[in-house]
Amino acid sequence: MEKAEKYPNWFLKARGSVYLILSIIEGLLAFRFLFKLLGANPKNGVVIFIYSVTGILSAPFSGIFRTVVNGGIETSAVMEPATIIAMIVYALIARAIVNILKLQINENADKQ
Repeated sequence: MEKAEKYPNWFLKARGSVYLILSIIEGLLAFRFLFKLLGANPKNGVVIFIYSVTGILSAPFSGIFRTVVNGGIETSAVMEPATIIAMIVYALIARAIVNILKLQINENADKQ
């Protein structure tokens, strides 16, 4: 829980925006992870959309760990560590952005 100090309105809006964007990214990546893990039909429109949007987000982290594929009779389950790493990194980046904004508040308070 944060301190009882009052933050400026611009900070609250910026923080809310950063966490909203993070929530959307995390949600899409979570769907990607679950769809891959459960062997979702890659020809389904929703699955195609999720894979195309999140492919860009998880691409920088692919190849760090080996992707595990378990082929079944009808589908293949894929354990994709790159997606989990992407979720962690994007959460850390969002937190860093909020902390940088908080530093800006402290600088402005020191100048006054």
